[in-house]
Amino acid sequence: MRLASDRPWGDIELTDVAHEAGLSLSEMRDLFPSKGAMLEGFTRMIDKIVIEGTSDDLVGEPARERVFDVVMRRLDAMAPYKAALRRITWAMRSDVTSLGALNRMALNSARYMLAAAGVPTEGPLGAIKLQGFVLAQANIMQTWFEDDDPTLAKTMAKLDRELGRGERILERADDFRRLTAPLRAFGQALMDGRDRMRRRRTERAEEDETDKRGDEVGAA
Repeated sequence: MRLASDRPWGDIELTDVAHEAGLSLSEMRDLFPSKGAMLEGFTRMIDKIVIEGTSDDLVGEPARERVFDVVMRRLDAMAPYKAALRRITWAMRSDVTSLGALNRMALNSARYMLAAAGVPTEGPLGAIKLQGFVLAQANIMQTWFEDDDPTLAKTMAKLDRELGRGERILERADDFRRLTAPLRAFGQALMDGRDRMRRRRTERAEEDETDKRGDEVGAA
């Protein structure tokens, strides 16, 4: 993070990181196979800080308030690394391969952040919640990178808007899921019927083959 705060992410070599960390290249290889793995380790560190700082104070509050609290505590945990994260994010956005890896990393983190907020992520809408959280967090961080106000007023306003938009998307997704439930049930019934017919044809073919062999044995 110290290196990334002063230099472009793409210019930082593994040997640079090892030297900065006071490790031999061999020792660092045992810990992290790549710079991407180092970012995953950093993400897990931030996740742990947020999770360990979670209390029961907001248990009775709406989910929106609990998620708001988790995101703000996450930004607080990342504050010492803000300059580095800004450079890393800008660099990775221009690399399609890195973007995919970054999204997978963010999804794993989102599971724990939403769990810390008491928001379930299993079930039909689970994937939408996770990806929505990742996209919202990315948008919030863009505002956070440019927000130098100690009160983070712009960041909190952006977070509030993103949470509101997320709630509306989930409501529409839930309505759509309920409206299409009969169609899904009908489609499942068709698939089940097709599977039963396929099994019956297979069983019938096997019975015919058995009868044919019996006839051949009798004729012999």
